[in-house]
Amino acid sequence: SSDKSGIHNLAPYSFFNAVCYSPPTVMFSGGVGSAADGLKDSVRNIEETGEFVCNLATWDTREQMNKSSEALPPESDEISLSGLTPIPSEIVNVPRIKEAPVHLECRYLKSVDIPGWSKADAYRVIFGEVVGVHIKDEFITEQGLVDVVKMLAIGRLGYDNYTRVDGESIFSMDRP
Repeated sequence: SSDKSGIHNLAPYSFFNAVCYSPPTVMFSGGVGSAADGLKDSVRNIEETGEFVCNLATWDTREQMNKSSEALPPESDEISLSGLTPIPSEIVNVPRIKEAPVHLECRYLKSVDIPGWSKADAYRVIFGEVVGVHIKDEFITEQGLVDVVKMLAIGRLGYDNYTRVDGESIFSMDRP
């Protein structure tokens, strides 16, 4: 995300997923932030500007992704600090990450507050409509499908544990 003055925020979100196809929608949830308003920078930026980009993290970018999880003041440009490369988006005014194999340009739809057992446990879920999709050509098969195995996407399992999506962990099942 970017704030109104153009300072870029980059943060990994464990609680991220696709929600539906029509319109294509994604969500992520952020906990309580360290800023005076109690919001994470991503949440504040998205609610103020109405735009964000989801960039897929991979095995090759795991160290930079982890670096972007550092709690920093809102005026910090976290893309620069992570060592990743910003590139312009085509629809929204938030940069994409060049090293990511997939970028989802999103327009903010709504926020939903999820009450916690205490103020420190409160979460805000952000929903965004995907208005632009970019997938690097090297990850598109001859059949026009996304080659997830080749991408080596990573996901957070919890605690300090992650998983890598590879040929050993993917299986298919026909729907009845």
